Amino acid sequence: MPTAAKLLAGIAWAVLAWLASERIKPYFPEGVNLGRFSEVNAVLGLLVGWKMAGPRVGRGWSAAVSNGLTTTLALVVTGVFLQSFVQMVRFSLRRKYDGPVEALVDVFRLMVEYLALMARTDVIVTLVVGGIAAGLAIEWAGRRWR
Repeated sequence: MPTAAKLLAGIAWAVLAWLASERIKPYFPEGVNLGRFSEVNAVLGLLVGWKMAGPRVGRGWSAAVSNGLTTTLALVVTGVFLQSFVQMVRFSLRRKYDGPVEALVDVFRLMVEYLALMARTDVIVTLVVGGIAAGLAIEWAGRRWR
């Protein structure tokens, strides 16, 4: 059932995903074609915010902070996995791998590589502060529009 809190959660995490994606872009090696990196992550943020954070509204302000951080962590893990999987498919189409097991193992290597790119102060601060702010905003929305 759609609610104002779910809608705001989807929008908040879409914006957070887009902002974090834009912060990460300068840390990729030169010449890397990121395509629609920010847009894909924003759509993922919309889905994660709507499905994970939206239904958990109404449990109090401290739970809202926890909700915000948990949802942000889920967004990071799913986003890194999705981007790693897409990169693995690109490599597979170029016949970089000898077999399917090597391709699947490489997804996890790519995830570690992407997480290392994200381990920058400005990216982490954006995600933590944004997650807390989004959690508090949807708690406020849930109380305001029932």
